[in-house]
Amino acid sequence: MIYLDNAATTPLTESVMAEMTKTMRLQLANPSSIHAQGRLASQVLRECRQTIASLLNTSPNQITFTSSATESNNTVLKGYSLAHQHQGKHLITSAIEHHSVLDSLSYLEKRFGFDITYIKPVKGVIRPEDISNALRPDTILVSLMYANNETGDLLPITEIGALLKEHPAAFHVDAVQVAGKILLEPEKLGLDFMSISAHKCHGPKGVGLLYHQKTFDALLHGGQQENKHRASTENLIGIAGMTTALVDSHQNLDKNWLKIKALKKTFLKALGTLDYYVNTNDLALPHILNIGFPGANNSVLLTQLDLNGYCVSTGSACTAGTVDPSHVLAAKFGDTSPKLQESIRISFSALNTEEEVIGLAHLLHSLLGDH
Repeated sequence: MIYLDNAATTPLTESVMAEMTKTMRLQLANPSSIHAQGRLASQVLRECRQTIASLLNTSPNQITFTSSATESNNTVLKGYSLAHQHQGKHLITSAIEHHSVLDSLSYLEKRFGFDITYIKPVKGVIRPEDISNALRPDTILVSLMYANNETGDLLPITEIGALLKEHPAAFHVDAVQVAGKILLEPEKLGLDFMSISAHKCHGPKGVGLLYHQKTFDALLHGGQQENKHRASTENLIGIAGMTTALVDSHQNLDKNWLKIKALKKTFLKALGTLDYYVNTNDLALPHILNIGFPGANNSVLLTQLDLNGYCVSTGSACTAGTVDPSHVLAAKFGDTSPKLQESIRISFSALNTEEEVIGLAHLLHSLLGDH
């Protein structure tokens, strides 16, 4: 199988697997235990936290380990909003966010009466001025993704962070798709919260982190772990793997970016005269290519590609294996656009090769060339 669905999850690298195996063999105890083995586990945990904090150019006490970016997003949106609702109940997000954000905000809206403003793209772009115009005296939180998981489109996070310095609203960024791909320094970006998931940058599934500068209510109770921000024994093996994945990615940011940019260019060149369009903005990660083929049916095309040994998708992997119309493409192009039924997402990693992407292009030619 040729794996080109890296926006959904990425394969573990050899160095990550080696570090996780090493951590397993240490037979570490619970990091909260006070005996020698517990202290050793606590030391490993501290070292991982310090390493990641150094990569983010922040302090270790602003890093809370979680089970995923979905948990991190839920923690911020619910934990911060409910803790600060006495200051206001207006929240701002975009219409192209991941469902872990959209569904959390819907929950706050329905159960607690929060007022949510959903900013829609204008000509495919989320504009800083639209965020600025939506701000109100009772706005307490703005939550946006750094890069869209379906299209790779980059949002103007730096500009939005700058304008929010003049407003008391907290700024949360879902950085899942950019972690390990670009330099992330949340304090320079003006962020109060940032979510990361390990498995999008060649780390293990089931572990993530939350960067935080402001107070919030914990969602999980029952222990004093993570400086009382998250009860539950830490997933030390996963955290060790995530740390290695982030370190490796950080050391190869430029090299990987250039390689993946070249892979994308090679793929599009290999498509040649095949009739297609690209749904990704000019300002986007090279790692994600949302591409459509006029008249094609994406669910049929996915099946054909799968049967021929290629793993791609239509978008988010969080819809339980369904091929539903993309809410991201609907926000960009309208609910009735044929692009919703014609488009697929191809997502690359540094582990992919030219031969793989050229092979996919040739297969698409054979499947759609006479379409």
